[in-house]
Amino acid sequence: MSRREVVPINENWCFRQANSEELRFLPVAQFPTNVHLDLIHNKIIPDPFIGKNENDVQWVGEKAWIYRTTFALPHLNGRKAVLAFDGLDTYATVRLNGHQILETENMFIPERVDVTKSLKSQGDNVLEITFDSTFLIGKKIVEKHPDHLWGCFNGDPSRLAVRKAQYHYVNSHPMFCWRYAVDKYFFQGWDWGPTLLSCGPWRPIWLELYNSCILDLYFTTEVEKSLESAEIVAKADVDGSGDEVQFEILLEGKSVGKTTAKVFNGVATTTFEVEQPELWFPASYGKQPLYVLQAALISRHVECDSVSKRFGLRRAEVIQRTLDDGLGTTFFFEINNVPIFCGGCNWIPADSFIPRISPQKYRDWVKLVFSGNQVMVRVWGGGIYEGKAFYDSCDEMGILVWQDFLFACGNYPAHNEFLASVEREAIANVKLLRHHPSIVIWAGNNEDYQYREDMVLDYDPDDKDPQRWLNTNFPARYIYEKLLVDVTKELVPGTYYHFGSPFGGKNTRDPTVGDIHQWNVWHGTQEKYQNFDLLAGRFVSEFGMEGFPSINTIDDYLPNGREDSDRYPQSSTIDFHNKAIGHERRIALYLVENLRYKFEPIEQFVYCTQLMQAECLASAYRLWKRQWKGPGKEHCAGALVWQINDCWPVTSWAIVDYHLRPKLAYYVIKRELSSVTIGMKRTAKTTFDDRYTHAHFKTVHKIEIWASNLSLRACTVAVDLKAWDIITGKETFFTTLHSAFTLPPNRSIEITELDVPVSKNGTDEELRTVVAAYLVENRQQVARCVNWPEPLKYAHLQRPKHLSVKLSSGSAMVQISSEIPVKGVALECSDDAVVWADNCIDVVPGEAVEVGVEGLGCTDEEKIGVRYLGL
Repeated sequence: MSRREVVPINENWCFRQANSEELRFLPVAQFPTNVHLDLIHNKIIPDPFIGKNENDVQWVGEKAWIYRTTFALPHLNGRKAVLAFDGLDTYATVRLNGHQILETENMFIPERVDVTKSLKSQGDNVLEITFDSTFLIGKKIVEKHPDHLWGCFNGDPSRLAVRKAQYHYVNSHPMFCWRYAVDKYFFQGWDWGPTLLSCGPWRPIWLELYNSCILDLYFTTEVEKSLESAEIVAKADVDGSGDEVQFEILLEGKSVGKTTAKVFNGVATTTFEVEQPELWFPASYGKQPLYVLQAALISRHVECDSVSKRFGLRRAEVIQRTLDDGLGTTFFFEINNVPIFCGGCNWIPADSFIPRISPQKYRDWVKLVFSGNQVMVRVWGGGIYEGKAFYDSCDEMGILVWQDFLFACGNYPAHNEFLASVEREAIANVKLLRHHPSIVIWAGNNEDYQYREDMVLDYDPDDKDPQRWLNTNFPARYIYEKLLVDVTKELVPGTYYHFGSPFGGKNTRDPTVGDIHQWNVWHGTQEKYQNFDLLAGRFVSEFGMEGFPSINTIDDYLPNGREDSDRYPQSSTIDFHNKAIGHERRIALYLVENLRYKFEPIEQFVYCTQLMQAECLASAYRLWKRQWKGPGKEHCAGALVWQINDCWPVTSWAIVDYHLRPKLAYYVIKRELSSVTIGMKRTAKTTFDDRYTHAHFKTVHKIEIWASNLSLRACTVAVDLKAWDIITGKETFFTTLHSAFTLPPNRSIEITELDVPVSKNGTDEELRTVVAAYLVENRQQVARCVNWPEPLKYAHLQRPKHLSVKLSSGSAMVQISSEIPVKGVALECSDDAVVWADNCIDVVPGEAVEVGVEGLGCTDEEKIGVRYLGL
């Protein structure tokens, strides 16, 4: 009996538009692929990421397309032949040698087809796949179900009818489809992405030949509360006549346990007990050891197949218990009995054209998350179940994953065909992902409950009958509270399932229970970002602020680069590359409230938007982390910024743009998520002499100071405080507040509140005073925070005469110093190979700030550019 043979069907592919025999087949750009990549490759359409080309390619999504290849059949020798399709986008009809073998309607379901009798043993086999227009089919499904209340926040409502990546879709509502006469039409997909309705074989296709094989290798793990032992129940599903399965667990190549189990009714099962297991921890909390489970299928004493999977041993729980003050309940993740403050980000697909996201690009993105001191990434529900390399990288680097099921911002149907497809999708993808230790939560959807609230759809929390939910105008409740509950309970019983995000108490905006999406900065009531502490929730799984991408990214998408006539901030092309409704007013609002800025040169305007974004997001992390105060006081246990990445070159909420170029916000978040930080907030309180006067009053300016220690050890630090005059640069104050102040582990602690240090109160001296606080441990500075009078637009910032930026330590370090306080010093270099360890630095006199750098030589100092506020 021979071993299973796996042959990739990845060569000789060609494609053409369907319904037109006159059109010849053309070669594909790559494989896996999609139709837009292939049309670009053959110069039939322009690159939709350049200029306004997106408008010119909308016809592609309304056509049908045919993909074809040929392949020779290896000798069967009595073996079974299976064609495995890892992903077909979306409505596909598959023919082999002229015979239909498969029809699909769900982009996210891998398919397997027995083709033993359909293959030709002599000559080439012809595999042909026709992809119909998902957009047009979705429209017809909507017409077929007129009683359903079709509606959504983003995209055309017909997207709800089909199981395709939702972020691909256009918004067909008239108010979103036009903008200015100059553009005629402005295609509005999601509020950060283009409308590019692609199709094609987006994941690999394989031919498998075997007598017997392991269809799936899976397991459950349970780590004892004591952490001293773990149980692993391993199973292998077998197709064919296998007799037994040899299971073995290895760690770093060494065997931890080995056993053999008989195959009974197509399943082999065994149990391992591991004493003193090596535990998997999130980044910065410990190591990430990965065990390997190997399974070898034996038939008639011959090994005919083998499969292996990596896994980690950890306890992962979501803790929801009453807080000491009784204000709601906690919502925090506890890994191996350690409560984790989850500072992190939201993730969208890293490209509108998914097949070109390589394993290395996935790894580069996750490395940015890791290097930014982030500990959690949320895979958003409007995208895809990401590629294997994404989750593998999270496993290796210790990044916790919040995984949404793929429903977003709408009222989904729940007719029988849709439910059957969703159930298959959920089962298939939970099975694919369940071995990853990084995945610690599954959530039913993104903002569908919020949409229900806004549209006042039916929802009775006291009604516990799932069948009745199907008869309401919010039938998808059945999916989130019944179907997905059943799937996760059966397949990942040890992983927490959350009905949706956000989801919690009285409603989705209740800050005291569950998670919230805090969009009252930017959207909603458009609050000042300095007041993020008043906008906290138990776990803030979305919040954000827009900032322009790198000027290099803008030059990349302008048709004529640096010479383009639209190379100015308010141009129609740059406006086109911002899909957020009302973005002009909102960026302007937060800029004009906070900074003095100018439109020219465009480089300085880009800098100002990035500084504003950085200041906003730093405020959120700093103020919310302050509310992580230890057992019984976990008032805020997580902050996930919207978003880490982009799917095309665009102005958005991303903190790293499409080309992996970090914005300034990336660095300030990295600092705020360091293990030990110090924070400050400036307040002003005015009191009147009595209730009968507005003329006689006193205003007191104070600074609140606290520290956060996310490490698992207590540390003793000195707390130093200094102040300078913004205009003269003169040091006006210095004191050591504490020479030995203890920071307890894994929490924040208040240090003091004091008046802004000035020589004379009531003279507005506070408005020209910059204050810096430092934590010093064993004579080494471990944390630093510089606090400025706000809004910064009122500050009389001076241009430094002696701003020094010098390479040191053999070109591995840049040293920055100035004779006056300088806000937001940004180091720049046009070479993407140059990587900064930090950026957007507040510089104060008498101090040289060192920033690590890679990619510069000893003589490359002239390559370093500098910007700052007030330049």
